[in-house]
Amino acid sequence: MQELDNKSLNIFKIFNKDWALVTAGGPDSYNCCTISWGSLGSIWHGEDGAMPIATVYINPARYTWEFMKRSEYFTVSFFGEEYKKALGYLGSHSGRDGDKVAEACLTPVPAGPGVTYSEAKLTFVCRKIYQAPFEREGMADDITNGIYANWEPHWMFVGEIVETVE
Repeated sequence: MQELDNKSLNIFKIFNKDWALVTAGGPDSYNCCTISWGSLGSIWHGEDGAMPIATVYINPARYTWEFMKRSEYFTVSFFGEEYKKALGYLGSHSGRDGDKVAEACLTPVPAGPGVTYSEAKLTFVCRKIYQAPFEREGMADDITNGIYANWEPHWMFVGEIVETVE
């Protein structure tokens, strides 16, 4: 794994500007997609206080959504700038159509019960603790009439971060 540069870990930037790769399933059968929507935080109470969580948002049209729905664990992986083109490829091609990870020249490796990539500089292994679709009636009008005017709303997946891989 690459060494983590703590100066580059800006939680307000790592999803929106740097992107991440969410992967669900296990080493024998998994799928991933590039995401730019996500958050890190804490919720509820675990053994040591509030659970550290990662929340990601996946559209049901994405093949990865099927894996997210049925998987107990998922990973959220972050990469250096040199992998931006690979992440762009993974975000614009479907795993239904072939081995897009191989095409993007990434190396999948086990991470807990899930999958990460040897090129990732940081990966959160997450145990899914909540999933639900966004409901149009709960959204502000400008969101409903904007991004979701002709598009099915995303699903929110909240995962307890159970392991960090650097």
